[in-house]
Amino acid sequence: MQDGPSAVYVVVLDPGEDAVAELTAFARDRSLGASQVTAVGALSEAVVGWFDRQAKDYRRIPVPEQCEVLSLIGDVAVADDGPTPHLHAVLGLSDGSTRGGHLLSGRVWPTLEVVVRDSPAELAKTHRPDIGLALIDLD
Repeated sequence: MQDGPSAVYVVVLDPGEDAVAELTAFARDRSLGASQVTAVGALSEAVVGWFDRQAKDYRRIPVPEQCEVLSLIGDVAVADDGPTPHLHAVLGLSDGSTRGGHLLSGRVWPTLEVVVRDSPAELAKTHRPDIGLALIDLD
């Protein structure tokens, strides 16, 4: 959509693609260093996570049914293994209830429309063993 120091990309994912894997590949292919991510669409199944402070890991919350992506927001920053999306989602279920958390995986159906706004800055993530996560480090 827009190139330059503040590029804007639109990524449209197809049925069957894994949203997290595809967005990670997109970020690494374009060497994104500080981006904002928003999206809407739907998934045939997903796994969201709730971070358990004691275990220093995500509790996996499976969503084994078709769901609407009511909100997907996040960022892309550079981790040890390259640009990495950090995505949170609220998923709407058929009965009107929701599931939400850190998007660990999501199988697209029929589409996921993603807007990625990059900036010329670079944000680095540093693993924090005391917390159990890689967090953006502004130092």
